[in-house]
Amino acid sequence: MTTTPARPAAGSYDPAATTSGGLAGELARLEAQAALSFDEELRVLRESGVDESCGPLVEIGAGSGAVTRRLRAALPGLPVTAVDIDGDLLAHAEGCGADLVVADGADLPLPDRFAGCVLLRYVLQHLADPLPVLTEALRVLRPGGRIVVTEVDASCWGLADPVFPELASVHAKLTQAQASAGGDRTIGRRLTRLLRSAGYAEVALRPFATTNDDRPTEDFAPHLGPGRLQPLVASGALTLAEFALAADRWNRFRKDPDAYVMLLGLTATGIAPR
Repeated sequence: MTTTPARPAAGSYDPAATTSGGLAGELARLEAQAALSFDEELRVLRESGVDESCGPLVEIGAGSGAVTRRLRAALPGLPVTAVDIDGDLLAHAEGCGADLVVADGADLPLPDRFAGCVLLRYVLQHLADPLPVLTEALRVLRPGGRIVVTEVDASCWGLADPVFPELASVHAKLTQAQASAGGDRTIGRRLTRLLRSAGYAEVALRPFATTNDDRPTEDFAPHLGPGRLQPLVASGALTLAEFALAADRWNRFRKDPDAYVMLLGLTATGIAPR
């Protein structure tokens, strides 16, 4: 692992405080999240022209390596450099076959025109200002190299049936808490404009969906379950009664044989000008 001086992590992501289980809980959530949607994300990557011939791929915000490992397995001939500002978190990616670099995504210790592809998954939503990371990614891309950015938008995250309208205010508090910490869970609607502002060409948006037609309903717990709400109780942003309501509705949902959930992801792509 290469370590470079990195500024303290800016924005709304704290891996030890994201779930009720601390760092161990967050590592499990990251694995579950990657397992749930990676097949669809890989399809989008391939349709965007990402294959073993376009490397190296630089993954900014690689975290624990949950997706890095899956990328290495799916595209073993693609060289990958995994970057994260949190060295303790990135250490969990050791042994996956990628080069690990501890650095700020806005200040990469990589040469100009180093990469054929840059990948950012659920990173920009945690940054108060995403543009420095996007312009730094442009610097390390070769002309014609591709950026792939996957995000969410809280207003069009997907759908669940049955619907529990009484949870709308509870979920809104999660969005508000992230905004208070410098993040933005509605960034999905701005992805294409952000890429154009940073100087990318041929910008396009490719949505993808994951449903419980293909995965067990229980696999959606990291997104629909109450685990991510418990830190809000500790901070005082959510009451115990609201948390109990969310837990009860999740239990009802997962036990309903006719329940349906579709999670929507938004992937924006662009290329470095030739």
